[in-house]
Amino acid sequence: MLPATAVALAVLAALLAWPVPALLGRARWPARDPLAALICWQAIGLAGGLSIVGALLVHGLAPWGHSLPEAAWHVVTGVPASGEVRGDHWVALTLAGVLVVELLGVLALSWWRTARTRRRHRELLEVVVRPAATVPDARLLDTPAPVAFCIPGARPLLVLSAGMVAELDDDQLAAVVAHERAHLREHHHLYLLPFLAWEAALPVLPAAGRAHAAVRTLVEMRADDVALAALPGRDPRRTLARAIVAAGTAGGTAVPSGALAAAGSAVAARVRRLLEPPAPLPDAVRAAVLTAAGLLLAVPTALLLLPALA
Repeated sequence: MLPATAVALAVLAALLAWPVPALLGRARWPARDPLAALICWQAIGLAGGLSIVGALLVHGLAPWGHSLPEAAWHVVTGVPASGEVRGDHWVALTLAGVLVVELLGVLALSWWRTARTRRRHRELLEVVVRPAATVPDARLLDTPAPVAFCIPGARPLLVLSAGMVAELDDDQLAAVVAHERAHLREHHHLYLLPFLAWEAALPVLPAAGRAHAAVRTLVEMRADDVALAALPGRDPRRTLARAIVAAGTAGGTAVPSGALAAAGSAVAARVRRLLEPPAPLPDAVRAAVLTAAGLLLAVPTALLLLPALA
Protein backbone atom coordinates (compact mmCIF):
# COMPACT_ATOMS: atom_id res chain seq x y z
CA MET A 1 0.00 0.00 0.00
CA LEU A 2 1.61 3.22 -1.12
CA PRO A 3 2.20 5.85 1.60
CA ALA A 4 1.30 8.41 -1.05
CA THR A 5 -2.32 7.23 -0.84
CA ALA A 6 -2.50 8.03 2.86
CA VAL A 7 -0.80 11.39 2.30
CA ALA A 8 -3.20 12.29 -0.52
CA LEU A 9 -6.21 11.38 1.61
CA ALA A 10 -4.85 13.37 4.56
CA VAL A 11 -4.30 16.43 2.37
CA LEU A 12 -7.81 16.12 0.96
CA ALA A 13 -9.23 15.78 4.48
CA ALA A 14 -7.38 18.92 5.59
CA LEU A 15 -8.71 20.88 2.61
CA LEU A 16 -12.28 19.75 3.29
CA ALA A 17 -11.99 20.52 7.00
CA TRP A 18 -11.02 24.18 6.63
CA PRO A 19 -10.36 26.08 3.37
CA VAL A 20 -13.07 24.50 1.21
CA PRO A 21 -15.92 25.09 3.73
CA ALA A 22 -14.57 28.60 4.36
CA LEU A 23 -14.62 29.42 0.64
CA LEU A 24 -18.09 27.98 0.13
CA GLY A 25 -19.38 29.77 3.22
CA ARG A 26 -18.18 33.13 1.86
CA ALA A 27 -19.27 32.52 -1.73
CA ARG A 28 -22.23 34.44 -3.13
CA TRP A 29 -23.43 31.90 -5.69
CA PRO A 30 -25.22 29.57 -3.19
CA ALA A 31 -28.02 32.14 -2.86
CA ARG A 32 -28.55 31.79 -6.61
CA ASP A 33 -29.09 28.02 -6.35
CA PRO A 34 -29.62 26.82 -2.77
CA LEU A 35 -30.29 23.23 -3.79
CA ALA A 36 -26.98 22.88 -5.64
CA ALA A 37 -25.20 24.47 -2.67
CA LEU A 38 -26.87 22.02 -0.28
CA ILE A 39 -25.64 19.13 -2.39
CA CYS A 40 -22.11 20.60 -2.26
CA TRP A 41 -22.24 20.86 1.54
CA GLN A 42 -23.38 17.25 1.83
CA ALA A 43 -20.55 16.16 -0.47
CA ILE A 44 -18.00 18.10 1.57
CA GLY A 45 -19.14 16.47 4.79
CA LEU A 46 -19.18 12.93 3.40
CA ALA A 47 -15.92 13.27 1.50
CA GLY A 48 -14.18 14.86 4.48
CA GLY A 49 -15.17 12.04 6.80
CA LEU A 50 -14.23 9.39 4.25
CA SER A 51 -10.86 11.03 3.62
CA ILE A 52 -9.72 11.33 7.22
CA VAL A 53 -10.88 7.83 8.20
CA GLY A 54 -9.46 6.43 4.97
CA ALA A 55 -6.07 8.08 5.52
CA LEU A 56 -5.79 6.55 8.99
CA LEU A 57 -6.88 3.11 7.79
CA VAL A 58 -4.55 3.12 4.79
CA HIS A 59 -1.57 3.93 7.00
CA GLY A 60 -2.58 1.62 9.83
CA LEU A 61 -3.22 -1.41 7.61
CA ALA A 62 -0.18 -0.89 5.36
CA PRO A 63 1.75 -3.90 6.80
CA TRP A 64 -1.07 -6.25 5.83
CA GLY A 65 -1.36 -5.50 2.12
CA HIS A 66 -0.72 -3.26 -0.88
CA SER A 67 -4.29 -1.92 -0.98
CA LEU A 68 -7.00 -1.23 1.56
CA PRO A 69 -9.34 -4.04 0.38
CA GLU A 70 -6.47 -6.55 0.38
CA ALA A 71 -5.20 -5.47 3.81
CA ALA A 72 -8.68 -5.48 5.34
CA TRP A 73 -9.29 -8.98 3.95
CA HIS A 74 -6.00 -10.22 5.37
CA VAL A 75 -6.86 -8.84 8.80
CA VAL A 76 -10.35 -10.38 8.75
CA THR A 77 -9.06 -13.78 7.62
CA GLY A 78 -6.12 -13.78 10.01
CA VAL A 79 -3.31 -13.57 7.44
CA PRO A 80 -0.13 -12.37 9.21
CA ALA A 81 1.30 -8.97 8.32
CA SER A 82 3.93 -9.08 5.60
CA GLY A 83 5.80 -6.10 7.02
CA GLU A 84 6.79 -4.72 10.38
CA VAL A 85 3.83 -3.47 12.44
CA ARG A 86 5.06 -0.35 14.22
CA GLY A 87 3.48 1.72 16.94
CA ASP A 88 2.34 4.39 14.50
CA HIS A 89 0.30 1.75 12.65
CA TRP A 90 -1.55 0.84 15.85
CA VAL A 91 -2.06 4.51 16.69
CA ALA A 92 -3.56 5.17 13.24
CA LEU A 93 -5.90 2.19 13.54
CA THR A 94 -6.97 3.26 17.02
CA LEU A 95 -7.65 6.81 15.88
CA ALA A 96 -9.63 5.54 12.89
CA GLY A 97 -11.78 3.37 15.15
CA VAL A 98 -12.35 6.17 17.65
CA LEU A 99 -13.25 8.63 14.89
CA VAL A 100 -15.71 6.26 13.22
CA VAL A 101 -17.38 5.46 16.54
CA GLU A 102 -17.54 9.14 17.47
CA LEU A 103 -18.92 10.34 14.14
CA LEU A 104 -21.49 7.56 13.78
CA GLY A 105 -22.31 7.64 17.49
CA VAL A 106 -22.87 11.40 17.55
CA LEU A 107 -24.96 11.15 14.37
CA ALA A 108 -27.14 8.44 15.90
CA LEU A 109 -27.37 10.32 19.20
CA SER A 110 -28.27 13.57 17.44
CA TRP A 111 -30.96 11.80 15.43
CA TRP A 112 -32.37 10.13 18.56
CA ARG A 113 -32.37 13.33 20.63
CA THR A 114 -33.91 15.38 17.83
CA ALA A 115 -36.56 12.76 17.14
CA ARG A 116 -37.37 12.52 20.86
CA THR A 117 -37.64 16.30 21.19
CA ARG A 118 -39.88 16.56 18.14
CA ARG A 119 -42.06 13.71 19.37
CA ARG A 120 -42.45 15.35 22.79
CA HIS A 121 -43.31 18.74 21.26
CA ARG A 122 -45.75 17.09 18.86
CA GLU A 123 -47.52 15.31 21.72
CA LEU A 124 -47.76 18.52 23.73
CA LEU A 125 -48.98 20.55 20.77
CA GLU A 126 -51.63 18.03 19.83
CA VAL A 127 -53.22 18.69 23.23
CA VAL A 128 -53.51 22.46 22.76
CA VAL A 129 -53.95 22.97 19.00
CA ARG A 130 -57.09 22.64 16.95
CA PRO A 131 -57.68 22.28 13.21
CA ALA A 132 -57.18 25.52 11.30
CA ALA A 133 -60.40 26.39 9.51
CA THR A 134 -58.67 28.10 6.58
CA VAL A 135 -55.87 25.56 6.04
CA PRO A 136 -57.03 21.93 5.95
CA ASP A 137 -53.76 20.23 6.91
CA ALA A 138 -52.62 22.80 9.51
CA ARG A 139 -53.26 23.19 13.23
CA LEU A 140 -54.04 26.45 15.02
CA LEU A 141 -52.14 27.42 18.17
CA ASP A 142 -53.87 29.96 20.40
CA THR A 143 -51.06 32.47 20.94
CA PRO A 144 -50.86 36.12 19.86
CA ALA A 145 -47.25 35.75 18.63
CA PRO A 146 -47.19 35.58 14.80
CA VAL A 147 -45.44 32.24 14.29
CA ALA A 148 -45.63 29.40 11.81
CA PHE A 149 -43.57 26.23 11.96
CA CYS A 150 -43.59 22.58 11.07
CA ILE A 151 -42.39 19.56 13.02
CA PRO A 152 -41.07 16.95 10.56
CA GLY A 153 -41.09 13.23 11.11
CA ALA A 154 -43.29 10.21 10.54
CA ARG A 155 -46.31 12.28 11.63
CA PRO A 156 -45.50 15.81 10.47
CA LEU A 157 -47.29 18.71 12.06
CA LEU A 158 -47.84 22.15 10.50
CA VAL A 159 -48.75 24.79 13.08
CA LEU A 160 -50.03 28.34 12.63
CA SER A 161 -50.60 30.69 15.53
CA ALA A 162 -53.76 32.70 15.97
CA GLY A 163 -51.55 35.79 15.87
CA MET A 164 -50.16 34.75 12.48
CA VAL A 165 -53.62 34.16 11.02
CA ALA A 166 -54.78 37.55 12.31
CA GLU A 167 -51.63 39.36 11.14
CA LEU A 168 -51.53 38.14 7.54
CA ASP A 169 -53.89 38.44 4.64
CA ASP A 170 -54.95 35.36 2.67
CA ASP A 171 -52.11 35.56 0.14
CA GLN A 172 -49.45 36.02 2.81
CA LEU A 173 -50.85 33.14 4.86
CA ALA A 174 -50.79 30.94 1.77
CA ALA A 175 -47.14 31.90 1.27
CA VAL A 176 -46.23 30.87 4.82
CA VAL A 177 -48.07 27.56 4.47
CA ALA A 178 -46.35 26.87 1.14
CA HIS A 179 -42.97 27.54 2.78
CA GLU A 180 -43.65 25.08 5.59
CA ARG A 181 -45.01 22.46 3.21
CA ALA A 182 -41.79 22.76 1.21
CA HIS A 183 -39.78 21.90 4.33
CA LEU A 184 -41.88 18.81 4.91
CA ARG A 185 -42.08 17.66 1.30
CA GLU A 186 -38.33 17.91 0.68
CA HIS A 187 -37.35 16.57 4.13
CA HIS A 188 -35.07 19.50 4.89
CA HIS A 189 -34.45 18.25 8.42
CA LEU A 190 -32.37 15.45 6.92
CA TYR A 191 -30.05 18.00 5.27
CA LEU A 192 -29.45 19.56 8.69
CA LEU A 193 -28.87 16.40 10.72
CA PRO A 194 -25.30 15.54 9.53
CA PHE A 195 -24.10 19.08 10.23
CA LEU A 196 -25.76 19.17 13.63
CA ALA A 197 -23.81 15.99 14.42
CA TRP A 198 -20.60 17.37 12.87
CA GLU A 199 -20.79 20.46 15.03
CA ALA A 200 -21.48 18.37 18.15
CA ALA A 201 -18.65 15.91 17.39
CA LEU A 202 -16.05 18.55 16.50
CA PRO A 203 -16.96 21.70 18.43
CA VAL A 204 -13.39 23.03 18.22
CA LEU A 205 -13.50 23.02 14.42
CA PRO A 206 -14.76 26.43 13.20
CA ALA A 207 -15.81 24.93 9.87
CA ALA A 208 -18.38 22.73 11.62
CA GLY A 209 -20.30 25.67 13.02
CA ARG A 210 -19.96 27.60 9.76
CA ALA A 211 -21.29 24.65 7.76
CA HIS A 212 -24.27 24.16 10.08
CA ALA A 213 -25.21 27.84 9.88
CA ALA A 214 -24.85 27.89 6.10
CA VAL A 215 -27.01 24.81 5.64
CA ARG A 216 -29.72 26.24 7.94
CA THR A 217 -29.87 29.36 5.78
CA LEU A 218 -29.86 27.40 2.54
CA VAL A 219 -32.77 25.16 3.51
CA GLU A 220 -34.80 28.28 4.28
CA MET A 221 -33.88 29.81 0.92
CA ARG A 222 -34.76 26.56 -0.80
CA ALA A 223 -38.16 26.49 0.95
CA ASP A 224 -38.71 30.09 -0.17
CA ASP A 225 -38.01 29.10 -3.78
CA VAL A 226 -40.35 26.09 -3.66
CA ALA A 227 -43.06 28.22 -2.06
CA LEU A 228 -42.77 30.88 -4.77
CA ALA A 229 -43.42 28.31 -7.47
CA ALA A 230 -46.72 27.38 -5.80
CA LEU A 231 -48.00 30.90 -5.12
CA PRO A 232 -50.50 32.74 -7.33
CA GLY A 233 -50.74 36.49 -7.66
CA ARG A 234 -48.81 39.21 -9.43
CA ASP A 235 -46.02 39.64 -6.89
CA PRO A 236 -45.50 36.43 -4.86
CA ARG A 237 -41.99 37.52 -3.86
CA ARG A 238 -43.23 40.61 -2.04
CA THR A 239 -46.07 38.62 -0.51
CA LEU A 240 -43.70 36.00 0.91
CA ALA A 241 -41.23 38.65 2.08
CA ARG A 242 -43.94 40.46 4.05
CA ALA A 243 -45.05 37.19 5.61
CA ILE A 244 -41.48 36.36 6.67
CA VAL A 245 -41.03 39.81 8.20
CA ALA A 246 -44.30 39.43 10.10
CA ALA A 247 -43.25 36.03 11.42
CA GLY A 248 -39.83 37.40 12.31
CA THR A 249 -41.32 39.88 14.78
CA ALA A 250 -41.98 36.96 17.14
CA GLY A 251 -38.26 36.40 17.49
CA GLY A 252 -38.68 32.62 17.44
CA THR A 253 -39.87 32.63 21.08
CA ALA A 254 -42.86 30.39 20.39
CA VAL A 255 -41.09 27.99 18.04
CA PRO A 256 -40.10 24.68 19.65
CA SER A 257 -36.60 23.32 19.20
CA GLY A 258 -36.30 20.87 16.34
CA ALA A 259 -38.98 22.64 14.30
CA LEU A 260 -38.50 24.42 10.98
CA ALA A 261 -40.02 27.89 11.05
CA ALA A 262 -40.96 30.39 8.36
CA ALA A 263 -38.86 32.99 10.16
CA GLY A 264 -35.85 30.71 10.41
CA SER A 265 -32.24 31.63 9.65
CA ALA A 266 -31.06 34.85 7.99
CA VAL A 267 -34.40 36.63 7.73
CA ALA A 268 -32.85 39.87 6.44
CA ALA A 269 -30.81 38.09 3.76
CA ARG A 270 -33.83 36.08 2.64
CA VAL A 271 -36.03 39.17 2.40
CA ARG A 272 -33.39 41.00 0.33
CA ARG A 273 -33.10 37.92 -1.88
CA LEU A 274 -36.86 37.84 -2.42
CA LEU A 275 -37.15 41.54 -3.20
CA GLU A 276 -33.96 41.71 -5.29
CA PRO A 277 -33.69 38.19 -6.72
CA PRO A 278 -30.23 37.21 -7.98
CA ALA A 279 -29.88 35.78 -11.43
CA PRO A 280 -30.14 31.98 -11.43
CA LEU A 281 -27.00 30.01 -12.12
CA PRO A 282 -26.51 29.27 -15.83
CA ASP A 283 -27.12 25.63 -16.69
CA ALA A 284 -23.45 25.08 -17.51
CA VAL A 285 -22.31 26.52 -14.17
CA ARG A 286 -24.89 24.47 -12.27
CA ALA A 287 -23.74 21.33 -14.06
CA ALA A 288 -20.12 22.16 -13.16
CA VAL A 289 -21.08 22.66 -9.49
CA LEU A 290 -22.90 19.33 -9.33
CA THR A 291 -20.01 17.62 -11.13
CA ALA A 292 -17.58 19.05 -8.59
CA ALA A 293 -19.76 17.71 -5.77
CA GLY A 294 -19.70 14.29 -7.38
CA LEU A 295 -15.93 14.44 -7.78
CA LEU A 296 -15.53 15.28 -4.09
CA LEU A 297 -17.01 11.90 -3.31
CA ALA A 298 -15.33 10.08 -6.19
CA VAL A 299 -11.76 11.17 -5.39
CA PRO A 300 -11.40 9.63 -1.90
CA THR A 301 -13.29 6.55 -3.05
CA ALA A 302 -10.90 6.14 -5.96
CA LEU A 303 -7.85 6.68 -3.75
CA LEU A 304 -9.07 3.91 -1.45
CA LEU A 305 -10.05 1.37 -4.10
CA LEU A 306 -7.89 1.93 -7.20
CA PRO A 307 -4.64 0.57 -5.66
CA ALA A 308 -6.40 -2.79 -5.44
CA LEU A 309 -6.68 -2.83 -9.24
CA ALA A 310 -3.04 -1.94 -9.87
